[in-house]
Amino acid sequence: MRILIVEDELRLAQVIKKGLEEDGFAVDFASDGDEGLYLGESENYDLILLDVMLPKVDGIILCRQLRSKNIKTPILMLTAKTTLEDRVAGLDSGADDYLAKPFEFLELRSRIHALIRRSTNTTSPILKIFDLELDPLKHICIRNKKNISLTPKEFAILEFLLRHQNEVVTRTMITEHVWDYNFDGMSNIVDVFVASLRKKINSNASVKLIHTIHGVGYKI
Repeated sequence: MRILIVEDELRLAQVIKKGLEEDGFAVDFASDGDEGLYLGESENYDLILLDVMLPKVDGIILCRQLRSKNIKTPILMLTAKTTLEDRVAGLDSGADDYLAKPFEFLELRSRIHALIRRSTNTTSPILKIFDLELDPLKHICIRNKKNISLTPKEFAILEFLLRHQNEVVTRTMITEHVWDYNFDGMSNIVDVFVASLRKKINSNASVKLIHTIHGVGYKI
């Protein structure tokens, strides 16, 4: 899953970015409202972490502008403002949730996963198909009751496929959700990772779950 952080406190943004990347997310970063608006409009994100007090364009206005352009990406607002009026203003601007600073990273992580589940109409944190289970919170992959060791990118690709199970996903879709803004889209790295993932998931299994749709992409 791919996340945009719009935060002018560089140290905080770096801590969040590092934690989310360790959790398997692809993360882009913007330090002001203008850059945040540009990335939010031009790139495909699964969630936006948005600070309220930003240079150039504040978070409330930025959120309204994104919603006015029919961008439905879940938005979690981060702010030191904690009054009822501030929370109402943030939610009324189109944000989906509101987290006051300072906060614990574990709470932020849980809220992110909850918002992504809500946006994909997934009620359970466990993603399942046939005898395969994936737990994004615990980073556990199990097939036929056996643990499968996956790299962070393999895990992210499998999570994306499971959130779109029985649908064909293109290489571009995978790239946009699993890699960050600096990824070289001309690379065949997606095919390499999917081949490795399929070998681990399909190995010694009577039912093959990951399939190539030639000329289009992949389906689970």
